[in-house]
Amino acid sequence: MNPSQMLAETFVDELVRCGVRDACLAPGSRSGPLAMALASQTDMRVHIVIDERSAGFLALGLARGSRRPVVVACTSGTAAANLYPAVTEAHQDRVPLVVLTADRPPELRHTGANQTIDQIKLYGDAVRWFCEMGAPEERADLVPYWRSAACRAVGQATGSPPGPVHLNLALREPLTPGPLEERVELGGRAGRRPWTQTSKTRHAARPQELEDLAAEVSSVEKGVIVAGACDIDPEPVLKLAHCAGWPILAEPGSNLRTGSEAISTYEALLRADHFASRHEPELVVRIGRIGISRALTAYLGPEIRQILIDHDGAWLDPGRSLSWIIAADPSKLCADLTKMVSARRKSTWLDEWKQAESVARAAIDGILDAADEPTEPRTARDLAGALPPWSTLVVAASMPVRDLDSFMSPRADLRVLGNRGANGIDGFVSTALGVADSTEGPTAALCGDLSLVHDQNGLLLARHGGIDCVFVVVNNEGGGIFSFLPHADFPATFERFFATPHGIDLGMLAALYDCRYELLEQAGDLEPLVAKALAGGGVHIIEVRTERSANVAFHRRIWDEVAAAVM
Repeated sequence: MNPSQMLAETFVDELVRCGVRDACLAPGSRSGPLAMALASQTDMRVHIVIDERSAGFLALGLARGSRRPVVVACTSGTAAANLYPAVTEAHQDRVPLVVLTADRPPELRHTGANQTIDQIKLYGDAVRWFCEMGAPEERADLVPYWRSAACRAVGQATGSPPGPVHLNLALREPLTPGPLEERVELGGRAGRRPWTQTSKTRHAARPQELEDLAAEVSSVEKGVIVAGACDIDPEPVLKLAHCAGWPILAEPGSNLRTGSEAISTYEALLRADHFASRHEPELVVRIGRIGISRALTAYLGPEIRQILIDHDGAWLDPGRSLSWIIAADPSKLCADLTKMVSARRKSTWLDEWKQAESVARAAIDGILDAADEPTEPRTARDLAGALPPWSTLVVAASMPVRDLDSFMSPRADLRVLGNRGANGIDGFVSTALGVADSTEGPTAALCGDLSLVHDQNGLLLARHGGIDCVFVVVNNEGGGIFSFLPHADFPATFERFFATPHGIDLGMLAALYDCRYELLEQAGDLEPLVAKALAGGGVHIIEVRTERSANVAFHRRIWDEVAAAVM
């Protein structure tokens, strides 16, 4: 076995021993040894994707859905550069990826050799660890190094904080096994144990921190729990809110929008100045990264005491308003706090929030249900409510995630995911299909037309079969979110430079990739169309056509009617 193949075989074998079960490979010559090594593994699923950017986001979706590290591998040159968007998202949102880039050996670098760029620390500080593996040699004493590096890659990717790692593999020719070469024993621990096992423990708050926080929570009636995107056990947080008598303002991606304390209409309520000013909290406990709602951001000013609980102690404070950051597992800390905080028998504060939630929800639902014409707010609300129990909903950035935040009703048995790290629309299709391929239960995706078009290469995966996902695509012929921004006040430049209409027929696009297609004619038909698509299997696109200016007016009407209802 030649040295390049020895390195690839040893490294991939060790990744499998460390529990890695999925790899995304973009084909190439220099990465040939990696391809051959992946092909020989029976304990790893290999997904072949011709577009490196799509491969990166497919790996991201697989890692999000499975909560396990996923490999993405490619050849040298711009192939490696095309992984950068997915690496950035994984870095920002703490998703474990093991990025393997094949490279020319040192003697071919900076010589004008084909497909050669500088790949050393290509992703800068966006990775938890970088390793230039060095050109392999046919030496048995290198095997422990290769295996140790694979273990470290997985350990760093799943550490605190988790995220992407990058290993650059300088591979010399030959890049395929010779005709007479035989597989050789490449060492490894007995019983297929990892060379170096890494273990993770849950971060716990110090006793004094717990005592101080419990005293604060116990002494404050007008408190709020605010939850942004996170992946934790929700039950302890819900119990703490119930015990403290506090409302929960939870983004859908927190998976905490459930229970009697959940205020699902907080976006509309906080847009009503008279309500927000009368309900300023004295203490806020924050979990996860917030940022969807501008009204919530404005509500949480630096004059309010705010405490962030984050597993890794991340500095999630764009508004410079935090008073205290506690590095601890949020679920464990909330469970411990609940034991220390005396249950509040009566909370006028919480009762007022619940009453406002009831009034606002009735107003919103009344407006949404009044017409049969499809609208973007109703599409978001109805899709979240229509999915079967224990489904996963993947939501795109821009308007879809905002509409889901504004209009989704409380629900306990729905997992909501999205690329909220860098908040980009790129790679959405690939991410959603990766989630669908790595999770049990039905998967649906909510996105805008630009998110679909931007990553339509991801739909190539649909042609191979085996993945079931329903895409509900809101088509307002361009970037609808810009219509809500000051850019819309400049009509001479708005359409061409910001709205960017594309003129693509989504039905024809679906046919190109062998996806099933339906056009939503009436709003009330969404639930049966989604049910039919889920039952049929495969990848479906349900198009919802809207008009941008009418959508802006409809949103403003909702905000106005809610404000009037909670006077």
